[in-house]
Amino acid sequence: MASVTGPEIERLIQLLAKLPGLGPRSARRAALHLVKKREQILGPLADAMQVARERILVCDSCGNIDTLSPCTLCSDPKRDNTLLIVVEDVADLWALERAGATAGRYHVLGGVLAALDGIGPKDLNLDGLVARVASGGIKEVILALNATVDGQTTAHYITDLLSPYEVIVTKLAHGVPVGGELDYLDEGTLTAAMRQRTAV
Repeated sequence: MASVTGPEIERLIQLLAKLPGLGPRSARRAALHLVKKREQILGPLADAMQVARERILVCDSCGNIDTLSPCTLCSDPKRDNTLLIVVEDVADLWALERAGATAGRYHVLGGVLAALDGIGPKDLNLDGLVARVASGGIKEVILALNATVDGQTTAHYITDLLSPYEVIVTKLAHGVPVGGELDYLDEGTLTAAMRQRTAV
């Protein structure tokens, strides 16, 4: 089938299609919208992307992304230095911050152990985690990892890794979400909820 657009627009569509959640059809719609709104959206978006490319860095301390290193979170004196929350990815860090669930410090692993994908301990930021715990001052490490097989494997590995240090290692509870109805939950979620039940 012949292309109905020039190579520049096709390239834009192909690049947009690489974004998560955008397939070829959604990418075409997004590209068309950007082209139609050149002055209001496309120009400012291109400028913002150029600035992001030039200025965004990975925090040397926690692995968050920011325009500063140490990042804004690591530089915040109001945060609890005794609490370290370990997350798989920056998106997980942002989700916890949006929820306002804690004021601790973070540590981004950059993934989870996944033998089938060839991701081992050396591929994750585990040395940095051990160094932060070994330096002292941290009383609790919260493993805020996804409730997947790889996430749980990583949690067990980290627990073993931190066992020589005087630090409490905890993980997020898994189970019935707030507002959830039992009839709509899968068996794994219900089983986890029963195992992790608490006193009323």
